[in-house]
Amino acid sequence: MERAASRRDLALLTVAEMARAEAAAMAAGRSGGALMEAAGQAVTQAVLARWARRPVAVLCGPGNNGGDGFVVARHLARAGWPVSLALLGRREALKGEAAAAAALWTGSIRDLTLDCLDGEPLLVDALFGAGLDRPVDGVARAVLSAIGERGLPCVAVDLPSGVQGDTGQVMGAAAPAVLTVTFFKRKPAHVLFPGRALAGEVVVADIGLAEGALDAIGPRQHANGPALWLASWPWPRPQAHKYDRGHALIVAGAKMTGAARLAAAAARRIGAGLVTIAGPAAALPIIAAEAPGLLTEALEGGDFAALVTARHRNALLIGPGSGVDGGTRERVLAALAAKQTCVLDADALTVFADRPSRLFEAIALPCLLTPHEGEFGGLFPDLGLDAARHRGKLARVRGAAGASGAVLLLKGADTVIAHPDGRAIVNANAPADLATAGSGDVLAGLALGLIAQGLAPFEAAAAAAWVQGEVARRFGPGLIAEDLIEGLPALLRELRALSTGG
Repeated sequence: MERAASRRDLALLTVAEMARAEAAAMAAGRSGGALMEAAGQAVTQAVLARWARRPVAVLCGPGNNGGDGFVVARHLARAGWPVSLALLGRREALKGEAAAAAALWTGSIRDLTLDCLDGEPLLVDALFGAGLDRPVDGVARAVLSAIGERGLPCVAVDLPSGVQGDTGQVMGAAAPAVLTVTFFKRKPAHVLFPGRALAGEVVVADIGLAEGALDAIGPRQHANGPALWLASWPWPRPQAHKYDRGHALIVAGAKMTGAARLAAAAARRIGAGLVTIAGPAAALPIIAAEAPGLLTEALEGGDFAALVTARHRNALLIGPGSGVDGGTRERVLAALAAKQTCVLDADALTVFADRPSRLFEAIALPCLLTPHEGEFGGLFPDLGLDAARHRGKLARVRGAAGASGAVLLLKGADTVIAHPDGRAIVNANAPADLATAGSGDVLAGLALGLIAQGLAPFEAAAAAAWVQGEVARRFGPGLIAEDLIEGLPALLRELRALSTGG
């Protein structure tokens, strides 16, 4: 495995936090003009490294993002490139560092129009920055739309114009970039869809902001990676026995037994010492047939709370194939009342869609909820997809974690994990091949197995999402859920070597 990104590398800065980092640099004596010059030079170097000399059109906006564009135009022209520059607005209206950067540009300035795209030049998009707070309109919208329609190669400065930095949402229109050069740290929009899909290759450039500023800011959101949780990974000690590694319990239903079996296999493979599936007696022979190391227990005729809290059992999964019925609801409530650490997925979430408060009121200890968008919308109707355009996925999942008191993992191509205290992680390594039946059951089982071994639900959810995404990425096309489990050992060996420096 290549050197893993550090926790600092994985930090995602909001628009406000990036402004604080720049303000700290200026307070320490670095001018805003120097930061702009460094940003423009970084974009220039990225262009020179990837393209041979060719006509380039630099599209500048009325703010500091446009000022970066003026710097890019100047340095590309100095390197001998044929450069045209188009400005949205009047040169006389530019202020501060942007005006100073424009004053150093000695070439002509065109008005921004669709004619700027004639000849299919390489484009540098420096129209709007990450802090855009209103939809793009007018000629800027027409130009951005035309770039995408014509498939023109585009390099974005910081973010593709029209993408909001904190949410990744498109504000009216945005042009897809083949390359985005951002500064100091990535922003949430670089890892959240649709911004992530529009950014293309993302290069993070050093423009002279002190790493110490990150400590003062204390960002509460990160891209997922081993640096966030590997130090806490529950590797077995030399003298460990199976009970030291936890005993996970999974509740199965009568029909869709495959879901519980996939979750159980994932929990065992990730390291849980024992895994028991509790299900209807008639289903147990089917459940146990292919897994001799799996324990089974009948649900009928016993005290469910006693089943949940039996000696050594320390983590519970309810939901995959459990059934959408009153029995599932009552078992969830009984488990929470017994103060068991729970992973609740699928049916265990759907059964509370008519009254989510009943579930939230029962959550007293750390608990992990792993919904997809449909289940999430049932539990949090005010935070469903209708709210996505306004609040963004990061804010929605944070709001849900705070409202429920549980760790929330909202599945998707950009899975977001949020803690009730406001910490959040975006998982960006999951390929589209994961869109296959059973992958959610495997994910729940991975988190369950890690929790059973003592990893906290927030870190367990993040680790499970990354591990599953990495196995899927390596496997590629043709992936089915069972392949995720078979691919775990090789990755676990690499993670252990990474954690021990071997």
